[in-house]
Amino acid sequence: QVQQLEFGGRLVQAGGSLRLSCAASGFTVSLVDMAWFRQAPGKEREFVAAISRSRDKAYSENFVQGRFTIAADDDQNMVYLQMNSLKPEDPGIYYCTEKRDYTSVFTEINYVYWGPGTQVTVSS
Repeated sequence: QVQQLEFGGRLVQAGGSLRLSCAASGFTVSLVDMAWFRQAPGKEREFVAAISRSRDKAYSENFVQGRFTIAADDDQNMVYLQMNSLKPEDPGIYYCTEKRDYTSVFTEINYVYWGPGTQVTVSS
């Protein structure tokens, strides 16, 4: 059974840092593209960052470039999102997901399995 379980979300002050973790089971993260999306209250879910299965490409949305970094630990079957310099506009539920085909990493519809998400809150 394919599952992703995100954890690490909490309340943090603006300017602070947080590392989100995603524990994968039922599949091997080294064989798929992995991504983080987020959904703020009242908004659509949006792409945050992705890492290719070959681990030679990492992608991030403009609003997190230079602040967020995606990484994978293939031995532990884990994916992480290091978030630095958090801003008041970063809160939301952060989701980990995986994609096995070679479609765009930026498009939500290309991902099939989603974790329950982890809540990130930023206080100003």
